[in-house]
Amino acid sequence: MNLIKKTSEVYLAPGPIAAIGSREINFLRQEVAINQKGRLRINFHHENSDPLHEMIIAIRPDSYIRPHKHPDKSEAFHVIYGVVDVVIFEDDGTIREVVSLAAKDEIKAFYYRMSRPFFHTLIIYSDLLVVHEITNGPFVKDGTKFGSFAPKESANASTITAWKNELMERVERKI
Repeated sequence: MNLIKKTSEVYLAPGPIAAIGSREINFLRQEVAINQKGRLRINFHHENSDPLHEMIIAIRPDSYIRPHKHPDKSEAFHVIYGVVDVVIFEDDGTIREVVSLAAKDEIKAFYYRMSRPFFHTLIIYSDLLVVHEITNGPFVKDGTKFGSFAPKESANASTITAWKNELMERVERKI
């Protein structure tokens, strides 16, 4: 598949029919290794206004994904590669639930769906996480709400690292 580069983090699968395989996953693996934010995606939807958004997303474990929620949207993903905890929060930052997922595991689930807008983030335990994410469109840039209980992505690295470490401790106590 000939991907079209849209931004430093986004590629587009062209045409009305698209398939993904090991070649594209290897491409994501190589590119995410050098990506500044540690994440990269292939969009299968062509416009932000499309009613269905499907993406293959690669995320390094050192990438910081600030807890966020998408009002009026559902979100689901299927783990293709890796091991992750999806940490779901109440509005005040209290952990509501931890969903443990893995691509190849007889105990952990490999798919989850969230049909209400809860704040959520990821703790990645593998060298890389690759997921197939599906959500309803349209994408509105200012439509994502971020948890005030967590540092902004622009915060200094030590602040983010301390918050992530504290979150991991909270998750260990929760599960």
